[in-house]
Amino acid sequence: MSDAKFDQILRGADPRECIVALETGDRDATLFIRNADGVSQVSVPFVPWLITDSAQSFPGAEVTELEGEGHRFLTRFPSGWRAYQEAKRALRDTPQVSVMQYGSAAKQFLIAGGYTLFKGMAFDDVVRMQIDIETTSLDPMAVGAGIFLISISDTRGFQTVLSGTESSMLRELLAIVAERDPDVIEGHNFYSFDAPYILARCADLGVAPTFGRLGVPASVGMERNCAIGGNSRPYTPIYFHGRHILDTLFQVQRFDWAKAQLSSYGLKECAQTYGIAPPDRVYLDRSDIVEIYKADPEKVKTYALQDVQETGALAALVAPTEFYQTQMVPDTFQSVAVTGSGEKINSIFVREYLRQGRAIPKQKPSKPYPGGYTEVRVTGVIRPIVKADVESLYPSLMLVNKIAPASDSLGVFLPLLAELTNRRLEAKRKLKTAGEDTHEHHYWDGLQNSFKTLINSFYGYIGGPFYFNDFDAARRVTEAGQEIVKQIAADLETHGSRVIEIDTDGVYFQPPPDVRTPEEEYVYVDKIGSALPQGIRLAHDGSYAAMISLKMKNYVLEEHGGRKIFKGSSLRSRSDERYGRRFLNDAVDLLLADRLDDLAQLYKDLIVKIEADQMPIDQLAKRERVTEKFLNSEMRKRAAEAIKNADIKQGDFVALYQRADKSLALLEDYNHDADTEYYAAKLHKFASRLREAVGEDQFDTLFPKPLPIKKRPDPSQMTMDLFG
Repeated sequence: MSDAKFDQILRGADPRECIVALETGDRDATLFIRNADGVSQVSVPFVPWLITDSAQSFPGAEVTELEGEGHRFLTRFPSGWRAYQEAKRALRDTPQVSVMQYGSAAKQFLIAGGYTLFKGMAFDDVVRMQIDIETTSLDPMAVGAGIFLISISDTRGFQTVLSGTESSMLRELLAIVAERDPDVIEGHNFYSFDAPYILARCADLGVAPTFGRLGVPASVGMERNCAIGGNSRPYTPIYFHGRHILDTLFQVQRFDWAKAQLSSYGLKECAQTYGIAPPDRVYLDRSDIVEIYKADPEKVKTYALQDVQETGALAALVAPTEFYQTQMVPDTFQSVAVTGSGEKINSIFVREYLRQGRAIPKQKPSKPYPGGYTEVRVTGVIRPIVKADVESLYPSLMLVNKIAPASDSLGVFLPLLAELTNRRLEAKRKLKTAGEDTHEHHYWDGLQNSFKTLINSFYGYIGGPFYFNDFDAARRVTEAGQEIVKQIAADLETHGSRVIEIDTDGVYFQPPPDVRTPEEEYVYVDKIGSALPQGIRLAHDGSYAAMISLKMKNYVLEEHGGRKIFKGSSLRSRSDERYGRRFLNDAVDLLLADRLDDLAQLYKDLIVKIEADQMPIDQLAKRERVTEKFLNSEMRKRAAEAIKNADIKQGDFVALYQRADKSLALLEDYNHDADTEYYAAKLHKFASRLREAVGEDQFDTLFPKPLPIKKRPDPSQMTMDLFG
């Protein structure tokens, strides 16, 4: 595929560069283009459109029949967006007509015109601003609610902390946004807290929230979903005209989904884990921040400024992949940052098919097909460990076996996949020659990661609810993948390895005794990979001092430097109480150090502490978000009773503990009445997650069940050995 054709398919036919944003009107679109002098605006025509599987007639509309089957009647609305919406409403009353349409005017414009944002730009070329607020309450409309500090920074060196009257701070914030003119505004938990809080306070104080370019006020959209791996999280988007909003809380969850390095997505925890926290970082208890500010305002100002500094550093880590994909996907950066990878591929194909005047096929009905091969062969603590991984297994199999969706009549699927693969390899080569922490290094790393994400999405695309899906093709890919990974496992065992876990495209194994150095590991993996079909490459994907293997997709890896990587929710779940998380974290350290006696003592000491009502209640309480799902759960009645007299609404977080009478209560209502029997029994449940690690033969000895209250010995006769 020629470079020109590849770029036309992947990045759209219009070559215009440095478009940093767009906004659509009824019949035109405004392009915001960044240049040396700032940002200029260009107005271009916009004609809304939709496609149906049968000819439809609408007043003033133009209909073109596309070549092929499926959605083949392209209807354009020169009279504007309102005419398009009227047609869309009319089509709701004709369910027999299959309609292909996008509710986003910006996406329609980009697909039809072949435009994409940020062409010719690197991530560092975009002007990004970070905003964070400190408030007197979590509810912007509560009595006494308000903002008492606003911290701001941007990627051109500007930083400040605003204080004073609330209305003056808000007006100064708006003036700074207008003057600095960022393309992207970033915040951590920005959609759920900072942005709606700011807008609510603006409304209450009569301040027009003109965060948009050209002085346009902010607007609130309809609820949509943010895709995070195979899951989605609903949220209400907020829009700043001519700019993009990037919520780093969402971005870090998307970034961490496959890596599973984080136990919390809070800003401070993320910054610590990724090594971007300032060495002099100030940490404050959020619940005391108002009082601390009264006593030491400069300390809180430093804290607030470090919040935006960390937000900017976090965005620079987690957002480049989405940025470079926006150069390819016909959508806004703000939308690309929350959209699933399958829909990104879908948009690229729709754009190219329409450019060539071809119909868009209908989705094929869902059909079951096998998933990847997974198996745990060994549990316990194993050392040392090597991981071998097939690079982009499914895309490679699609290329090697020429597996493509049957509906791809233009034949662009495999050539595009092949060229993306070649471009990624080229970007990786250039990455190796670029200096560390240079503009060039960041550019090639961001680009190769964006290519990688798209490449790995091709398989999920054909097996998902998309226009060019093909479940038979997906089945052929997974069946071929199963054979490959089984062959790798068999060859590893033939050559003296002990296979621990097989997971779709990779194998964790204990190498034979004569393979010990990193160089020997790489040679060994290359030897195993040499037996694979041409085009399928096995790579060394990690070397570890030890592994705690529990069950499928649940394990702990200890790096040679001592750092631990937790995978799965067995040993690190954000929904667990703090005492359980701490116990499991300490237990992992003791297991890896082979200190089983100390592990047993840790468990016994905690049981004694719980039963003696000496465990701090904040360790036992569980933090819950008050959502409709939570209120409709089996805990609903008990939780409702606990919070009925508190100023709590849906969306708020509460800390609840269980009393001895089995009722729930708020943390602040604690009166040494915790259900110690319940919490001791739950510690045993936490310990049960280690059953595979220590083995059935030792589990009951290390972690005996605590006695119910009725069977406990008289306290006056108790010794420290409650289990003897």
